[in-house]
Amino acid sequence: MTPVEALERIADLLMRGRAPGHRQQAFRRAAREISRVPESELRFLADAGRLQDLPGIGDTTAAVIAEALAGETPHYLQKLLEHAETVGTSAGEALRAQLKGDLHVHSDWSDGGDPIRTMAEKARALGHEYFALTDHSPRLTIAHGLPPERLREQLDVVAELNEEMKPFRILTGVECDILEDGALDGSEELLARVDVVVGSVHSKLRMESAAMTRRMVAAIANPHVDVLGHCTGRLLVGRGRPQSEFDEDVVIEACRVFDTALEVNCRPERLDPPRDMLRKAAEAEIKIAISTDAHAADQLDWQPYGTDRAAECGVTAERVVNAWNADELLAWCGAHPA
Repeated sequence: MTPVEALERIADLLMRGRAPGHRQQAFRRAAREISRVPESELRFLADAGRLQDLPGIGDTTAAVIAEALAGETPHYLQKLLEHAETVGTSAGEALRAQLKGDLHVHSDWSDGGDPIRTMAEKARALGHEYFALTDHSPRLTIAHGLPPERLREQLDVVAELNEEMKPFRILTGVECDILEDGALDGSEELLARVDVVVGSVHSKLRMESAAMTRRMVAAIANPHVDVLGHCTGRLLVGRGRPQSEFDEDVVIEACRVFDTALEVNCRPERLDPPRDMLRKAAEAEIKIAISTDAHAADQLDWQPYGTDRAAECGVTAERVVNAWNADELLAWCGAHPA
């Protein structure tokens, strides 16, 4: 295990264990910094006890680097592995085995950490037939949302990669911000042009319940929206963030009427929606998308966090849209009622 791999593995385990974000980021930052340093220089600094001379390296990350350079499993990593949450129940794995892709993935074009090609190569290595590249829409500036001209440029890049990587397919898409009135943050032309639209609320998460319900239903009813992303907006790490208040029954019924899929978000700090809402969705037999919301290639491994919960709550593969092949999926995306 290289020092970079050890640091990234620790950051991943901290996220899965819902450790505070600053602890996760310290290890990711350290991994980025040393990835630029030749191994010979790292070894020189480790032997001299001067790893902390590097930007972003503290005592703990220096110890991890030194132990990995010595061919050892770092002690910090060993402790995390001893207490790591296990995922992959038999029912969840049976459901995951039927998935053919991932419908919520980010790249370094917005707030992801890896290039499109890297994300695609990882998805293909996992056995996926496709994934939807859903970088953020322009209003979400904090996440470097793509203005129209940038999204058009991305569509051309994806077309070139698809020629090179076929039969694997990168589906074009966008995670579109749902505005306060339920309108979408995107041009009609581009929303119609991309393959998959994930509609998500990212602002005013504490709106009054009735207003939030209207906001979400308006987005669900929009024929461009294929998937309702991380619907409650909750966060489970650090101080956390409570889930938004809305009428779950109305939102689920809107998904049924307008044939919009409800996302099971696999990110360990989200695990959205909560089990009680997911059980209601399964009982209503609405469509489901089980997606990682990956912002780095290694995060594409996170689908078991969603498939375990989905299987536990009664979701079956025939209701999961990313268990379909790409042609079936795209036919459904293009057929939402207006």
